[in-house]
Amino acid sequence: MKKARTWLEEHGINYEFHDYKTVGIDREHLTQWCNEHGWQVVLNRAGTTFRKLDDEQKADLDQAKAIELMLAQPSMIKRPVLDVGDRTLIGFKPDSYSAALK
Repeated sequence: MKKARTWLEEHGINYEFHDYKTVGIDREHLTQWCNEHGWQVVLNRAGTTFRKLDDEQKADLDQAKAIELMLAQPSMIKRPVLDVGDRTLIGFKPDSYSAALK
């Protein structure tokens, strides 16, 4: 998150920050992101919140189950999610940000 925010500021790009860990996120956005990128990309399986789940909760994951997990625990959403209007970027990669924001 910090690297993405710094990059945006250094390039003079205005942005609005939505902290879905505290404010939450709606099913519509999660579904859109999962349809665009695949739930495997949106769900942060490397994070501690996901790793602390019991094996039953991690078993037989599909998009519907992943969305329910992320709605219940928004910290399981990979960050940052950058909405550039016609699409989104998941995670921070300077090259991707440069190409999307030209």
